[in-house]
Amino acid sequence: METIKASSLKSKEQVTNDLAEILELVNDGKEGYHSAAEATENPNLQALFSRISGERIVYAAELKEHIELHGEVADNENGDLKGGLHRAWLNVKQAFSSKEDQTILTAITTGELAAIEKYNECIADYADHADHLKLLTEQRDGIKAALAEIEKLIVR
Repeated sequence: METIKASSLKSKEQVTNDLAEILELVNDGKEGYHSAAEATENPNLQALFSRISGERIVYAAELKEHIELHGEVADNENGDLKGGLHRAWLNVKQAFSSKEDQTILTAITTGELAAIEKYNECIADYADHADHLKLLTEQRDGIKAALAEIEKLIVR
């Protein structure tokens, strides 16, 4: 495949940094859903969390491809430190909660909202992200759909 040339507004490095930040969030989500699937004893939630984790694996591969089209290497597989801290916090909070599944579901919404926000920033910057705008929109909409599924399960 041909590499993408720099946009008129941002450098290739800035564009790939945006994509790398999204990749970190996607990998955080993948790991978070995997951890959530292991933490719950509810088979329906295990299946849901595993399915969404699998979706994030696909999203990560697609993002890596776009980063590589811009001439950079995407080596993030496990999310970033903040995501790791969030997962650790989720485990501690869950241990002290009488509604473990509800705690997991509520905590997941925080990560999903952060990912949607970052996607929205890049989508709004359509001049610099034109070559992957369709991908970003599809992935953001997938995350929104997953969030809607999660929110339906939260007992208020």
